[in-house]
Amino acid sequence: MTPATVALVLFTAVIAFLIGSVNPAAVLARTLGADLRTSGSGNPGATNAGRVLGRKWGVLVLVLDVLKAYLPTLLALNLIGLVPGLVAGLAVVLGHVFSPFLGGRGGKGVACAIGAVLAVEPWVALGSLVVFLAVWAAVSYIGRAVVVVTGLLVLLGVAGGVGWVPWLEPVVGWWLAALSGLVLWRHRRNILAWRVQRH
Repeated sequence: MTPATVALVLFTAVIAFLIGSVNPAAVLARTLGADLRTSGSGNPGATNAGRVLGRKWGVLVLVLDVLKAYLPTLLALNLIGLVPGLVAGLAVVLGHVFSPFLGGRGGKGVACAIGAVLAVEPWVALGSLVVFLAVWAAVSYIGRAVVVVTGLLVLLGVAGGVGWVPWLEPVVGWWLAALSGLVLWRHRRNILAWRVQRH
């Protein structure tokens, strides 16, 4: 890449990170006189917003989180190219997870990751949604359904990265693995808690 292209990609990453750092759940909660970081699960995300503020607010946060990743990623893909689009998608999720406006303590990145994947590989996003709903119906826990789906996406991403998935470009595969791995890592406490419960 030329220096100008590198500079453009870095600029895109910074803008996307800042967009991701704006947390709709925290903003809405503050407007309504609540603090999600000290209420419910303590997570400033859609699930906790629905739990603390009410279902309609949780749905609104979910939609806003999806859109704040989907739109920048799609714009970067269409206006600049594949790699800048992937960088934008990952940067938005990183901004959401490590929001400087929340002291580095953001959400778990699920909805944002959905938005980014929807922009890059819509069929993967829709397939993941189907699997999520099926697992959720079976286990009745959103967190566990998320862990299962993101774990499968990590495996799909790695398989695509090494060329085992013909329709998935290797760079997109590694991106998908990194993005899903980040969300999976954000659920590590849940995973550890479930392991303790089983024993």
